Amino acid sequence: MAKHFVLVSGNIGAGKTSLTERLGEQLGWRTAYESVMDNPYLSDFYGDMRQWAFHLQVFFLGHRAEQHLAMAQDPRSAIIDRSIFEDAEIFARASLELGNVSHRDFATYRKLYDLVVETLPAPDLLIYLKAPVPVLLNRIQQRGREMELAVTQDYLALLERYYEQWLAGFDLCPVLTIRTDDLDFVHKAGHLDTVVARVHERLTGKEELTFLES
Repeated sequence: MAKHFVLVSGNIGAGKTSLTERLGEQLGWRTAYESVMDNPYLSDFYGDMRQWAFHLQVFFLGHRAEQHLAMAQDPRSAIIDRSIFEDAEIFARASLELGNVSHRDFATYRKLYDLVVETLPAPDLLIYLKAPVPVLLNRIQQRGREMELAVTQDYLALLERYYEQWLAGFDLCPVLTIRTDDLDFVHKAGHLDTVVARVHERLTGKEELTFLES
């Protein structure tokens, strides 16, 4: 079987981890996840974004670069929860706009990021999960992670704007867009089967489509 390397992207609460888990199980792919519970900076960041934003971005750059390279080089097919590209194109830009990092720190980070990503293999597919901001906020509140209690609707909307800008120019690989407010791939096997079918179609190039995008 051909080796496939897939990244799952999307806003906080979009369903990235759930989809990564289920696609890994269904397809027998190796899985890797965003460092959340073992992240030494994330809870501090949500408590004081201005103090910890730069530290968090540097940590994620190293973590995701190592993860991306390992999964791309593994002979088995692999899928990663969150891409390294989102760190710079979404979260670092949001921190700059909000004043949580200075222009000097952002320029330093961006130079390092550009040097790192130009050495990384391109993915075969980017899956982009999206849902309306109120849905995202409700999911975040329901899962009850203490470190995420400071996430606001305005912050999610800012991230959403940067996602749309980033994806408008993304050309490293095909993109499969999935509206997760319309799908329940966690509890409905038929919905997961539909996603799996569309992933295969995109990976094999059988058709060009935007899936479940309204």
